[in-house]
Amino acid sequence: MSDTRSEKAGPVGAVLKVRKRDGREVDMDRSRIASAIEKAFHAELNLADGQPLGAEIDQDILAIIEQVYASASSKASKGCLSVEQIQDVVEIGLMRREHFHVARRYILYRTEHARLRAVRHVDADLDELAVENREATPRMRLQIEPGVYVAFSEARLQSFLDSIPESRLPGIETEEVIAEVIRGSFDGMTPGDIARALVLSARSRIERSLDYDRFAAALQLAIVYRQTLDVTQSDEHFETTYRDRFEHYVIEGVRCGRLSEQLRSFDLERIAAALLPERDKLFRYLGVQTIYDRYLLHVEGRRIETPQYFWMRVAMGLALREEEDQRTARAIEFYQLLSSFRFTSATPTLFNSGTRHPQLSSCYLTTVQDDLAHIFKSIGDNAMLSKWAGGLGNDWTSVRATGSLIKGTNGTSQGVIPFLKIVNDAAVAVNQGGKRKGAVCAYMEPWHLDFEEFLDLRKNTGDDRRRTHDMHTAAWIPDLFMQRLRDGGMWTMFSPDEASDLHDAYGQRFRERYEYYEELAAAGKMKQHRQLPAIELWRKLLTRTFETGHPWVTFKDPSNIRSPQDHAGVVHSSNLCTEILLNTSADETAVCNLGSVNLAAHVVDGRLDHALLQATISTAMRMLDNVIDINYYPTPEARNANQRHRPVGLGMMGYQDALHQLGIAVASDEAVEFADRSMEAISYFALLASTELAAERGHYESYRGSKWDRGLLPIDTIELLQQQRGDTIDVDRSETMDWQLVRDAVAAHGMRNSNCLAIAPTATISTIIGVTQSIEPTYKLLYAKSNLSGEFTQINEPLVNVLREHGLWDAQMLDDLKYHDGSLADIQRVPEPIRRLFATAFEIEPQWLIEAASRRQKWIDQGQSLNLYLAKPSGKAIDSMYKLAWQRGLKTTYYLRSLAATQVEKSTVDVNRHGIQPRWMKSASESSEIRIDRGPQPVPSACSIEDPDCEACQ
Repeated sequence: MSDTRSEKAGPVGAVLKVRKRDGREVDMDRSRIASAIEKAFHAELNLADGQPLGAEIDQDILAIIEQVYASASSKASKGCLSVEQIQDVVEIGLMRREHFHVARRYILYRTEHARLRAVRHVDADLDELAVENREATPRMRLQIEPGVYVAFSEARLQSFLDSIPESRLPGIETEEVIAEVIRGSFDGMTPGDIARALVLSARSRIERSLDYDRFAAALQLAIVYRQTLDVTQSDEHFETTYRDRFEHYVIEGVRCGRLSEQLRSFDLERIAAALLPERDKLFRYLGVQTIYDRYLLHVEGRRIETPQYFWMRVAMGLALREEEDQRTARAIEFYQLLSSFRFTSATPTLFNSGTRHPQLSSCYLTTVQDDLAHIFKSIGDNAMLSKWAGGLGNDWTSVRATGSLIKGTNGTSQGVIPFLKIVNDAAVAVNQGGKRKGAVCAYMEPWHLDFEEFLDLRKNTGDDRRRTHDMHTAAWIPDLFMQRLRDGGMWTMFSPDEASDLHDAYGQRFRERYEYYEELAAAGKMKQHRQLPAIELWRKLLTRTFETGHPWVTFKDPSNIRSPQDHAGVVHSSNLCTEILLNTSADETAVCNLGSVNLAAHVVDGRLDHALLQATISTAMRMLDNVIDINYYPTPEARNANQRHRPVGLGMMGYQDALHQLGIAVASDEAVEFADRSMEAISYFALLASTELAAERGHYESYRGSKWDRGLLPIDTIELLQQQRGDTIDVDRSETMDWQLVRDAVAAHGMRNSNCLAIAPTATISTIIGVTQSIEPTYKLLYAKSNLSGEFTQINEPLVNVLREHGLWDAQMLDDLKYHDGSLADIQRVPEPIRRLFATAFEIEPQWLIEAASRRQKWIDQGQSLNLYLAKPSGKAIDSMYKLAWQRGLKTTYYLRSLAATQVEKSTVDVNRHGIQPRWMKSASESSEIRIDRGPQPVPSACSIEDPDCEACQ
């Protein structure tokens, strides 16, 4: 290739330049580019200098050089490329021609020389400091690579921080941060150690000023950029590099087995141009840290994704369902929605979209048959479903009770409990691909003869072989039990092998069959049964719920009577987080695909912006529907159910943030009304979007005979529940939108999805985008959040802003908040309207949450993860709370949360300055026993749930 080396010009008449790192512009030299590529080939192939590479490689090198000149000749480059831009073109050219090992050699060469330049810069800094008689902290050295050390320079560290715009926020003291890093330093620290030390120092100061939240986020982003782009945000070519490196990321991800080969089918140039690097600034610190730890793809520990690459990867993965000529446009549409934080897909989708194993679904529900082979098949299915980040709900009501006859061996059964112990241990062993805790919830109906032992599964005492300390449990309660409880009646328990049809029965049919079996038992025609007062079983259930947080209280009849799919099966349980309500059977594992609208992002100018909400939901529903066709299904039963019924679960998060923006206290009639109207709008636009998808793609397979097909919307099914129950469902049924339009659309096109709506906990995705989770009230205004990424101080930003407006935010207020455990209730210098607006979860009566939930439930075809809070639990309070939930027609509830024994760290608080006992101390001392209607029932003073976030959820 000697002729190549002798030429300095490109195409005829072109005058092309190279911009050197020192700013000089020189003529582009083909021979230097060719020489660098040839050296990479010789090094990789272990050839001597000058040894021929072969005609095919020579042609590839010539083609790559022509691509460099074409890039330089483009309008965007204006005849001049930087050295880094030329190297990017060469890297991508090598990868496109599948010279992956040579490309790696070329990348390592670039990295090595970048480090050498860094060393030279450090030496230059030290020389300048010596001239100015300033010291460069000679006691410490940085190890920039194994065995290579340079002197640590405080001035260089200060220069780096000064290059970050967030360092100039008014609350930031960079000198303090640097001083803390130096105090904790040691000889031989790496640049990575310094970067992490900076982040830790900044995040420890978040409670002092929220400016440190932005600053810590920027520092963490700097770590991401160094790993992925090898530049800092202060680089003048940062945004160009951000976009130019995207194709490199895709090629590298495919080569390393992290990304699907199908991502290369997109117009990557157009995709890269659509990236918005400035949206990285939308993340708060905890969001950046969370995606860095668990969501950004990595190769051997090095992150290969920036936050915007992450969003685009998810968007591209979800667009693979689209027609080929529309994929790129749809991917950009999905990306715009995700990266703006208006909607976020659930964690499994974020983990796996665009990868080689696109298991994108969130929840799986199974029914375990009364058969040994099927029991162990179900346990194996749990493991496979959990491996790919699915949360599990298992219905165990069909399995025969302890003491039942085993016909094949003529022995007696040990019942359900020993199998649940195995399920528990399997969930621990298979921890969702090493990314988060595996989690499963077992459901059982209270007529099962093993139900009392089921209630004891989470106890810390008793035979540990019959305890499941890591598995969740839930009671699947029929209306008849609640009515017997209300009327002071008796309750009879059976073994499923003698009363098998109770499992599939609900409503009036359940009552008829249950009373029939009671008659048989009374006549001595049932081998196994037991009768006790309904209130005795209820008392034990509530006591266990208070003690351990389990079982969760869920309701069988409203879940089935109001199900759109009552023609195609039975809902036997909910899922891990109690919001999914889908049919299950031996050949169908119910699957649900989740995502949540950020409600706070749709409050504009003091109102809920319906036009913006509709645009968001229309795109979101398309994304959720695409999941069904793209999804990797770990079991054939999961594929069968999802393809037939196509259920999705659109939910919400940021509800409490929206209330703050509107100036509405959560414990108010206005909040209940907003819950109603906001859910009505979400439901309206979601159902309409599903009909539009049906018009384009066809209705789901089992649509005929469904409630949709029969002209029944969720709002219409309240009346059906009231008829079946024989009791009034006291819920406001008003409408404010034109629902006839939706009814007409369903009649004309059908529905693309059997189920459309479910409010999940959003514990992690709400953290990523920095809003309150799901429909939750504010947990505390200041608290330490612990999850798999570590422990983080969280302070309520809207509160800080309001207190600043009133001149009340100062060091004393922070001290007061710590002492009062993140509550304003006893801080009298804060005006009462502000205290009411920012009342925390344990300061409001649970009926406000139940009333709001009941108004949402009328619009939802599935359920909602509804946590209930009691600062001073008593049997009477817990009893009335769950009875109210049932009376209002709720389908499910989730955790019962009482105040925890551990509170906000108070080591920096002068407790003697505060003259009153904080409420958390009063509640701990005053709730030493629980009473349920009659007689005392001693239990511990606080349940073990200390934080409102469930890492097994979203």
